[in-house]
Amino acid sequence: MNPTQVLLLCGGGSAEHEVSMVSANYLESELSKVSSVSVIRVEITKDEGWKDANGQPCRLNLDKTLNVGNTTVAIDYVVPCIHGFPGETGDIQSLLALSGLPFMGCDASASIVCFNKITSKLWFDAIGIPNTPYVFLTDNNAESIAQAEEAFDLWGAIFVKAACQGSSVGCYKVTDKAAVKQAIEDAFTFSHQVLVEKAVRPRELEIAAYHFNGEVIVTNPGEICAPEDTFYTYEEKYSTSSHSLTTVTPDNLTEENIAKMREYAEKAFVHLKLKDLSRIDFFLTDEGEVLLNEINTFPGMTPISMFPKLVEHNGHVFADYLESCIKSGVAAN
Repeated sequence: MNPTQVLLLCGGGSAEHEVSMVSANYLESELSKVSSVSVIRVEITKDEGWKDANGQPCRLNLDKTLNVGNTTVAIDYVVPCIHGFPGETGDIQSLLALSGLPFMGCDASASIVCFNKITSKLWFDAIGIPNTPYVFLTDNNAESIAQAEEAFDLWGAIFVKAACQGSSVGCYKVTDKAAVKQAIEDAFTFSHQVLVEKAVRPRELEIAAYHFNGEVIVTNPGEICAPEDTFYTYEEKYSTSSHSLTTVTPDNLTEENIAKMREYAEKAFVHLKLKDLSRIDFFLTDEGEVLLNEINTFPGMTPISMFPKLVEHNGHVFADYLESCIKSGVAAN
């Protein structure tokens, strides 16, 4: 039997391009352990279009084929390992759906909802999942700055976040009212909408929710421990000089804490119609409040990333998990 031809797409050209490349390295190494698949890796570059590992130009066609230089290859399945645009924004999913290709991860509509911090919070409210108090800003003007300053006065400290960015890009913690205006203006350079959230001092916990052999699997939470008085910035997530620590066996969590997080994670996964994989991030406050922070529809896959660690800790070999996604996707198509 011929192997399943898998297209591993990576890069993307966004602010998260380089992290996507590191994630693709890990996925490529894990896919190499699956004897039933053959992998073609293609990078979506920032300036030079789509390229294979040898620098040959590539083009995906609407008949489930890929042009690689002067060669045409039939594609059976796609792994879009692209953090941020266009991988988590619904853009690549729309292209793949139009091409009739099965792919790993959520469809376009779920991706769009989860990538936008505003629409995702509206969904959390609608389905009864607690989340951090917030204000939405849609224009970069004096009125928006006044709203943000009112929120600062009410909450004492705030996070200002670009609505449509991942990996903490365009995210600023503000503890001085004089810095609110600059944070708002900076966040608007990354997105057309901005979210202002109450700054809480929580524990940061993450759950992997994913499909395995047709079942929804929800893990116990792992924990991110960032240095004191900082938050989990892009640099803390991915820099080799990061001082943050991750653990898949957090201390001092009650059974009630864990049960709430797992309940909310499964509820979000099912009702937002997620597929194959997600990392669902929570805050746990000193008062014992469990707040859903955000959903990552294609979480980091670097050697230090939480999602693959949680899958393995939950008893599933990561290569077997990937094979399960591919088999179910190809069969459904």
